[in-house]
Amino acid sequence: MRTTVRRAATAALILGLAVVPAGQAADGHDTGPRARVWVTTVDRAELMAERAPVAFGTGSSAHPTIVVDPDRTEQTVDGFGASITDSSANVLHGLAPAVREETMRKLFDPVHGIGVSFLRQPVGSSDFTAAAEHYTYDDVPAGQTDFPLAHFSIAPDEAKVLPLLREAKRLNPALKVMGTPWSPPAWMKTTDSLVGGRLKDDPAVYDAYARYLVKFVEAYAAAGVPVDYLSVQNEPQNRTPDAYPGTDMPVAQQLAVIEALGPKLRAASPRTKILAYDHNWATHPNDVAATPPGSSPETDYPYQVLDSPAARWVAGTAFHCYYGDPGAQTALHDAFPDKGIWFTECSGSRGPTDPPAKVFRDTLTWHARNVVLGTTRNHAKSAVNWNIALDSTGGPHNGGCGTCTGLVTVHPDGSVTTDAEYYTIGHLSKFVKPGAKRIASTSFGTTGWNGQVMDVAFRNPDGSTALVVHNENDDPRAFAVKVGERLFEYTLPGGALATFTWPRHHALRGKLDQVSLDGATATASPTGEGAERLADDDASTRWSSGQAQAAGQHVQLDLGSREQFRRVAVDSGGNLGDYARNWELSASDDGTSWRTLATGADVGQLTEVDVRRTAARYLRVTSTGAAGNWWSIADIRLYD
Repeated sequence: MRTTVRRAATAALILGLAVVPAGQAADGHDTGPRARVWVTTVDRAELMAERAPVAFGTGSSAHPTIVVDPDRTEQTVDGFGASITDSSANVLHGLAPAVREETMRKLFDPVHGIGVSFLRQPVGSSDFTAAAEHYTYDDVPAGQTDFPLAHFSIAPDEAKVLPLLREAKRLNPALKVMGTPWSPPAWMKTTDSLVGGRLKDDPAVYDAYARYLVKFVEAYAAAGVPVDYLSVQNEPQNRTPDAYPGTDMPVAQQLAVIEALGPKLRAASPRTKILAYDHNWATHPNDVAATPPGSSPETDYPYQVLDSPAARWVAGTAFHCYYGDPGAQTALHDAFPDKGIWFTECSGSRGPTDPPAKVFRDTLTWHARNVVLGTTRNHAKSAVNWNIALDSTGGPHNGGCGTCTGLVTVHPDGSVTTDAEYYTIGHLSKFVKPGAKRIASTSFGTTGWNGQVMDVAFRNPDGSTALVVHNENDDPRAFAVKVGERLFEYTLPGGALATFTWPRHHALRGKLDQVSLDGATATASPTGEGAERLADDDASTRWSSGQAQAAGQHVQLDLGSREQFRRVAVDSGGNLGDYARNWELSASDDGTSWRTLATGADVGQLTEVDVRRTAARYLRVTSTGAAGNWWSIADIRLYD
């Protein structure tokens, strides 16, 4: 929280730094390395358009400053993409061969397209099926069974889906493929139907279903499409699918399937990893309401799976976007840090009367916040949309979603247009390569529209950096990007999404190592209301202090143990102007006797204070004046 106080403004100086325009040395010559930049705007005036490069310079900035630290790493990236559903394959195959070839190149070619690098493929039929009848790979007449799986066949995919998958792999050899079933064969289910119902609670059925999934993996590999990841049920808590395949799979049944599948899959295809859950960030109220009488709604589904003996077969958890918040991924990661997080489905949507301009703007801004940045800042190794291609009516589909959008739209005249999701995924997939690692970067926005600048950064296998930035405000917003001792300033139009890239460069390496503050706590005075510890979603420890800027007020940190540091960075975040006009930095070993390390006055959101190497357990930042502005602290970082 924040409160108001009035105090007189003072002259400003950032300790130890002379203000020099970004990209210029003190003599005015351009000396810094450059960042390339691509921008997509909500009005479609720029669509991943490459602008003039921007040069890194020295000095400081009065704007909110994104500090990128390439040496602090988080999850490894698998890829970004969508799904070639049966419907997608149908509309793509309906194109003239030259148009289809160009569309595939725009989707999958890393140089001439956006380099889609992850596909999540339905195992059998989903709601996005062009055929009149839903199917699996082992359908038999009603009343019959096929425990030997003698009728198993991937023939439904051979005409359209598999040729496109092979072409995608040819265009992007780094492409990863995930398989997800919407339903087991009907003869395995309590309803004898692909729509709704559960698996029969029979060890022989669990075993047959496990063998069915293994045969899918083997058949796809033989067809030239190795499967890297496999979940055992799409949206296992969606108990009432709307006329399309779906299965209510409670935790106990998922565990039984995984226990049967794990050893078989490891023997048949060691490369293929099992992902649990594959559903929303939080249990949807409709799914809770549809819980059968006498059963639990299992709102902690992924926790139960990862806390079970079956977790030894599971690489991690897959999430969807249709309810909850991506922060759920970090909560699960913190509980099970050895297990991975994958984000595997989110579709854009359009209302029946929404004009195309509104659909584009709303999809771009929501997906930028929640899918592009929200998932990746919360440990996701992938970010995957739903259909890669649909027709102009949002189909064909067989039940289910009638308002979904794809990455591209195929029109009745045979032309193809790119949609907002092409650009949201493209701002990741074209510039962030499989094997990249997410690196620490300060971010001021949230997955809710708070009008700030939100970002995520990655270090590619070749050492280059990609920084994706979204302006959550309707108006232009200026910000700075700082790497080591270099920075540049930039302004993005309202709602715009941008990717900045720069190569490995010795001039951008940081001189100091960040001190871990994982065990630290913070308090604020004199109101006693405290400083709030924020989510650790970017490999740095963050606090928000809303304490007013009256003389004598301070934020105090207990580092948990005696730490050494040579620099303290105090970041006032994205609320422009909410920095301390005058401050004092002091340290203590016991929290009682304090020694002053430095004093000064600020001119911008980020203050970096260099001190003699100091060892202390407690650190205090004190406001030493009064002004008519707020005082916010979003980040405090220590370096040695």
